[in-house]
Amino acid sequence: MSHSERSEEPKYNTMKLAIIDYNAGNTQSVIFALNRLGIEPVLTADHAELQSADKVILPGVGHARSAMDALIYKGLDKLIPELKQPVLGICLGQQLMCRFSEEGNTDCLGIFDLPVKLFAPTEKVPHMGWNQVDQLKGKLFEGIDSGEYFYHVHSYYVPLSEFATAQCDYILPFSTALNRDNFYATQFHPEKSGKAGESVLRNFIGL
Repeated sequence: MSHSERSEEPKYNTMKLAIIDYNAGNTQSVIFALNRLGIEPVLTADHAELQSADKVILPGVGHARSAMDALIYKGLDKLIPELKQPVLGICLGQQLMCRFSEEGNTDCLGIFDLPVKLFAPTEKVPHMGWNQVDQLKGKLFEGIDSGEYFYHVHSYYVPLSEFATAQCDYILPFSTALNRDNFYATQFHPEKSGKAGESVLRNFIGL
């Protein structure tokens, strides 16, 4: 273990990182990835706990409509856009942060004023597996080389925009990471993307 890693441990040990609990499909893999970084996250839908956390993660695997229904049921659709600390959306979590998804014609959280669109079926859909990510910018990608591979599983995509901090090309170029103020998001799964994904999570923790 390097000296820099040892020096970060006390900060990690005292950090409260909350994962939003709304029956998202990839919660356990996110927890395990954070455990590998020395963090024991809290899985919660409690509004006060989420508001008091140092960092918040919105995971997600599944259908946009049912996911939004679960967030609405718990009152999280109003809470999440008002959070002030760094918030990271992963996979479906990124899509839910957008304004609207073609999946189920779903109104989403509106943090990013962007649509989520279905890939045209000119190639195999869903986009599944490792793919290169480039045009990297922003704090999530510090120390990560353009062209690094990350793991994707999705049939819907966010178009390129001024919020894009990384892009990927499958059928067409699309936003595989977004940032606006304290809100960050990745279409790829950092928790399943090896050392590069671990670096993204570490950078988020270090914000």
